[in-house]
Amino acid sequence: MMRTVIVAGALLLGVGAVMAQQDVAVQQDNLMRAQGKSMYGVIGKMLKGEIPYDQKAVDAALADLEASVPKIATTFATNPKEDVVNATYGSSQKIWQNKADFDSKTPPVSKAIADVKGKVKDLATLKVAYDSIQDKCTGCHDTYRLKLK
Repeated sequence: MMRTVIVAGALLLGVGAVMAQQDVAVQQDNLMRAQGKSMYGVIGKMLKGEIPYDQKAVDAALADLEASVPKIATTFATNPKEDVVNATYGSSQKIWQNKADFDSKTPPVSKAIADVKGKVKDLATLKVAYDSIQDKCTGCHDTYRLKLK
């Protein structure tokens, strides 16, 4: 009977650890998705002409990016060692193999956002802002993001 209790306890601990790792992966995925929504779902769609230019939406998207980008380092502090189930993109293990380099990628993104904030007034200036921010995002995505599907 005691062995059964010990085995059951060990299994529950293992399941709990797996669920905790999935929670971390989901938090990481949610942060990146929120940033993608601002960058590509709002700004990118405006630039493509898929949605009309809306200054309030641009300002809100830039504010969301400004608030969320500094959270990247802490959100990715823990290596979940797995990706979100059915995700299109995942995190490379290189993040935790070279965490200092990964963490160094966010300040330039924050600076690019700060540099354009308040300067976007139309599609032409939005394009300049998008290119500036995207250039800094790509520096991290090329190394630390994996295409899963």
